[in-house]
Amino acid sequence: MKRTRLSTLMLAGVLSATVAVAEDKPVLTVYTYDGFNAEWGPGPAIEKAFEATCGCDLQWVAAGDAAALLSRIMLEGPDTKADVVLGLDNNLMATAADSGIFADHALGDVRYDLPIAWDDPTFAPYDWGYFAFVYDKTKVKDVPKNFEELARSNLKVVIEDPRSSSPGLGLLLWVKAAYGDRAGEIWKELADNIITVTPGWTEAYGMFTNGEADMVLSYTTSPAYHIAAEKDDTKAAALFDEGHYLQVEVAAKVATTKEPDLVDRFLSFMVSPEFQSVIPETNWMYPVITPPGGLPASFSGLVAPAKALMMSAHDADEVREGATEEWRTALSR
Repeated sequence: MKRTRLSTLMLAGVLSATVAVAEDKPVLTVYTYDGFNAEWGPGPAIEKAFEATCGCDLQWVAAGDAAALLSRIMLEGPDTKADVVLGLDNNLMATAADSGIFADHALGDVRYDLPIAWDDPTFAPYDWGYFAFVYDKTKVKDVPKNFEELARSNLKVVIEDPRSSSPGLGLLLWVKAAYGDRAGEIWKELADNIITVTPGWTEAYGMFTNGEADMVLSYTTSPAYHIAAEKDDTKAAALFDEGHYLQVEVAAKVATTKEPDLVDRFLSFMVSPEFQSVIPETNWMYPVITPPGGLPASFSGLVAPAKALMMSAHDADEVREGATEEWRTALSR
């Protein structure tokens, strides 16, 4: 009886010590989009690697796609539990900056491998890519070379909603950057090709891989997934002669964080080889700093747009409402 009681007391002591150690660990809460923290995304590997260096508990909070992520953090305001928001992009930066929710990072001078110069004091990039329409080479033989050819074809396309999805917003701005005042006309011509509009990228790409659409709005890097994970080289991105819209995904420090030093450590880790080497074959985007070993073999045959299109964060914010209305009007007919 005494031995049993003693064992019980010892076990209780061990459990209490374990709980105390766990409670002593600082918690870093990072809001992100669903795909980043999915089991197939970069989140789990990054969490494991960062926790091995920080003595902390990294907790992801998935909040839908990028636009939904921004809406949530703005709704929560200074009362948010987030320390870092990871998953906004260059098209949402102006709105995010105007919210007053974010503070400048402490990264200093970082040499990014980006197609553009980057010196934003608040938003730090972690990956980038070009939007593109992905198709199956065994099924689509006459590949459109621009939006007008796509509109004249019988191809069925699935796209994402620009009000909730960063690829959807990217497509909206791609058409606007390529066609300017003719953007509304292009959307009217494309309306018959668009079979549905999904809330986010995951739903759209799933429809494409299930054979429900001929093409899907995604990235020039998307075929790398099929090459690496499925040994399938039948998927390709269509090159458009108008150029392709550039997306840069970013993270930012929340001004009200109670763990500012830990946030700074995380953002520094974000531009390290440990983080950047995870990105290509989990988030299927280009890293902002090429890892020492270079890009994976699955990226070697990807198409490279001859022309990059991108609006400034301010211009993207200025045209977004009008461009969304052009899109909505064209697709509601």
